[in-house]
Amino acid sequence: MCSRFEQNAAPGDLAKRFGMDGPPPVSNMAELRPTDLSLIITPGGPRMLTWGLRVEWDAKPLINARAETLAAKKRFRELLENRCLVPATAYFEWRKDSGAKLKNRIGIPGDTPFAFAGLFDGDCFTIITTAPAPAIAHIHGRMPVMLDTAGEAQWIDPDAVFADVAGLLAPYQSAPLKAEEDTPLPPRQPDLFG
Repeated sequence: MCSRFEQNAAPGDLAKRFGMDGPPPVSNMAELRPTDLSLIITPGGPRMLTWGLRVEWDAKPLINARAETLAAKKRFRELLENRCLVPATAYFEWRKDSGAKLKNRIGIPGDTPFAFAGLFDGDCFTIITTAPAPAIAHIHGRMPVMLDTAGEAQWIDPDAVFADVAGLLAPYQSAPLKAEEDTPLPPRQPDLFG
């Protein structure tokens, strides 16, 4: 997955979609990049954390974690029980076509909010990636893990151990994915619920 995703849903819509008691805090930017503050949902509720885990051996934050090696890598293994949802409306990938670099916006038709599977520590989070769904394999060799509604609840269930939910870390199959090339970012939707 590349280093940008979009969270363009209004706080009230996010509260309704993810079953929150009230509108959550959101970033003032719709297109999010590493080190930006972004909304995540933990078993304890919504929080704003920095995208990218800090490590002492690299100046760059770890923005992604490969599903296949989570349990083998110490930095991720210690966070396997700190699972979160990362609400989004799309993510971005670049691909080369006849020498041109094309930006692709990938999401669910209708700009429906969905959630990536993530891991978090006290201050930061990372997004888990997997092999791409067949519909977007021509764009990139990886994709973020996009959970369906049932998978979301299982992923952040504090009573489930990682072994119980590891099977959720697969290419997205629940709804068709929509990939648009070089599309302008839509304006943030107004919040109709406060």
